[in-house]
Amino acid sequence: MKNYKLTFAVLTVAIVWGTTFLGIRVAVETIPAWFVAGIRQFVAAIIMLFILLYRKEFKWIGWNNLKYQLIFSTLMLIIANGMTTVAEETVTSSLASLMSACSPIVVFLGSVAIGLQKFSFRALIGIILCFSGILFIFWDGLNDLANPDYLMGVIFLFLAILGWASGTIFTKKLNLQSKNITLNLFYQFMFAGIIQLIFAFLFSENYNFENWSAVSISATLYLAVFGSVAAFFAFHYALTKISPVQVSILAYINTIISIFLSWLILDETISVKFITAAFLIILGVFIINYNPELFKRKRVEE
Repeated sequence: MKNYKLTFAVLTVAIVWGTTFLGIRVAVETIPAWFVAGIRQFVAAIIMLFILLYRKEFKWIGWNNLKYQLIFSTLMLIIANGMTTVAEETVTSSLASLMSACSPIVVFLGSVAIGLQKFSFRALIGIILCFSGILFIFWDGLNDLANPDYLMGVIFLFLAILGWASGTIFTKKLNLQSKNITLNLFYQFMFAGIIQLIFAFLFSENYNFENWSAVSISATLYLAVFGSVAAFFAFHYALTKISPVQVSILAYINTIISIFLSWLILDETISVKFITAAFLIILGVFIINYNPELFKRKRVEE
């Protein structure tokens, strides 16, 4: 009998995370980026709190665990998610999603540097393909880098990638196991939300709330409810049914969906070179992360 819950979970992760870059782009049209990021994480934290209270699982996690959660939050939510949101004020959502797809390459190189993984000829091919894709992205757009706003957007994207990769490597290095991921997430979301809202009031030049459109507000709430909460639960449910390697292939689907939606809804220009770049980057990341278990079914007791 087919596992419809698993199918729904996988589709949720693939589609919802594929729409987050689009959602961010729509949100920052009238809302300053740090407000979008801060509200997203703060609302997600409140939702997590209600879930924990309903389950009677809310409690203090201890200073040692809190320290780790704040590090994760800083790297993966404040820096990675926050910088991506700021970047999308000046770069397209399709470019942001495609550049973010390079994160596994940085994770791999960092893992090799600290001895978590071994370098191989196959990895070298993947890296060459990935950087060839990046070259295709900026082949015709080098002049755009002369625009300070666009250049800063690209720099913010690279900082976001470094933040996400550092958080991933940090997690792998410590190999921490959590019995209550929801509880840890509450602390991560709450910390990130508060810090990002402080950044919003400090660094936003104009945050006239009257100028915030209903569409941008709806997009921000969508990011909180679906992008940060629903997709997360679906992701971890999928991990209980199939292998992490199989779940990882969703990252490639997310990028394709994001680029398609950016073209369809936001009317962003998707050139042949951009499509070529997407193909090279996704192929490069796939080659590095390829594992024979990828297409093997994992038997799980119901």
